[in-house]
Amino acid sequence: MKTKFMFTMLLIITVLLTACAGGNDVAEVDDVIKIVWYPNESGEDIKSSREEIGRLISEATGKKVEHQLTTDYAIAIETLVNNNADFAFMGSQSYIQAKNRNDAIQTIAVRSGESGSLDDAKYYSWLAVNVDEQDKYKVNGEFSLDTIANTKFSFVSNSSTSGFKVPSSSIIAHFAQQEKYANLTEEDLMEGGQLFSQVLFGNSHQGSAVNLLTGNADVAAFCDTCVEDYVEIAEGDENTVGAVYRVKDGAAEPFNTVADKEFTLMNATPVLNEPFVVNMDLIGQEDFDIIQDLLTSDEFSNNEKIFSPEGSEQAALFTKKDKERLIAVEDEWYDPIRELSK
Repeated sequence: MKTKFMFTMLLIITVLLTACAGGNDVAEVDDVIKIVWYPNESGEDIKSSREEIGRLISEATGKKVEHQLTTDYAIAIETLVNNNADFAFMGSQSYIQAKNRNDAIQTIAVRSGESGSLDDAKYYSWLAVNVDEQDKYKVNGEFSLDTIANTKFSFVSNSSTSGFKVPSSSIIAHFAQQEKYANLTEEDLMEGGQLFSQVLFGNSHQGSAVNLLTGNADVAAFCDTCVEDYVEIAEGDENTVGAVYRVKDGAAEPFNTVADKEFTLMNATPVLNEPFVVNMDLIGQEDFDIIQDLLTSDEFSNNEKIFSPEGSEQAALFTKKDKERLIAVEDEWYDPIRELSK
């Protein structure tokens, strides 16, 4: 009887331990650093940048680096939050979402502005329309957000800062002044039938831009830095309302099907630069310090596989026009974006 009782207790303990093992992964520092990349940075065109960053991190830490490419913002965020990735490059809104769900997520560095400081560390969220149809979106000769009602609209992802959060905030603030749209919400902008006749998600900034250029969308939100390797300024000043951009000859996928197509900006809003972030439960303080020293070094900022010189034919993660580099950044720097989420 005693033997049977002991056997039963051992069986119960075994089942309980097995059940616990099947739950959430326990975060711990190991000998592999996993980098998860957004769809915007998962393309073949900047493979050399990903591999160079991986090589440098591996050399600095003595650990193996594995790259995880994604086709969806949500997948990248989940991978980091659920302790399945150590390191990521993500938009500020996505960082805040990840930080809210897992406090171990921490900023490690951000790309500076042309000055080499945080003072101008920004990029631009665009609302764009096709050049041939631009007059539809003007009132008395000026672009007006009033004209985007009942259009087919393309966002990037509802986790994108410049491809959703910033433009949706501007759109809601504008239309909320009209009685018809006084209670307009972000959720209303995610599907047709409220403000827009149809809503598409490009799942990357490149995808949203192509939605516009192929005619699947009338208006699209995407950012300047994510498409700069595919387009060139054709008329006006960069990042200004009315500027016209043209798809470059020989542009890589997905722009290869819309060569020479042009779009114009009806809105351009500055946004805080995207951070590199880490999961501290996985990376550990020692490797955090080593990697931060690497990312913010002259060696890193002068590496042309990562910071391609302006005018270079080589595509890279960043373009270097002047003194751009990575610099350390604290969580509080993203409070202005955090305020948009309240």
